[in-house]
Amino acid sequence: MSRPARVKASGPPAAGRIQQTRRTRRLLLATAANLIASGRTPTVSDVADAADVSRRTAYRYFPTQEQLLVEAALEGLRPVMESALQGAPAGRTGDDMEARVDALALNMQRLTADHEALLRTMVRLTIGRPRDGQDPPRGGRRLEWIEEAVRPVRKQIGSARYQRLVSALAVCLGIEAFIVLRDICGLTPAQSEEISRWMARALLKESLAGAGRRDRG
Repeated sequence: MSRPARVKASGPPAAGRIQQTRRTRRLLLATAANLIASGRTPTVSDVADAADVSRRTAYRYFPTQEQLLVEAALEGLRPVMESALQGAPAGRTGDDMEARVDALALNMQRLTADHEALLRTMVRLTIGRPRDGQDPPRGGRRLEWIEEAVRPVRKQIGSARYQRLVSALAVCLGIEAFIVLRDICGLTPAQSEEISRWMARALLKESLAGAGRRDRG
């Protein structure tokens, strides 16, 4: 009797797949931004055709025109954060790294407060979309910025701790953290910003201390 075929367990998407997803999404958003700048209000199909991407693929990333236009507007924040990270400390020492993560949290949460309505719209548009193991329903700007900020300690703390740090920072930064602190905790934007900065520094310190314990052990 032949044995039944083994089903391969599904796991997180490979790094190459993630990078391809990000490139395709950014191409569509850049194309949408160019069309908007020319005075148009493009549909998803308009952007797919202009970007030479299949309409099916474009609709997988952006099921509605509203989500496409909101994400295109949010993509315009990218240069602000990239400039802030370029001006942050290089992260060569512990204090340097703490200042770098603090700069990340400070700038991300101020951008969140400044564009709160737009970001809340993005949450509304994507929160109910089912996850089917394919492309994530939202862009990865937040993860890209966090990865860039903590990359200087990746070798020091190891790949597993680095990935855990990135994921943990993604929880305490951005619009979802802002909503919890504002709507549930009743904090002001300034208080919310300070709490997020404190959490980011605490997570970095724990990751560095954990790596130190591992090295000694």
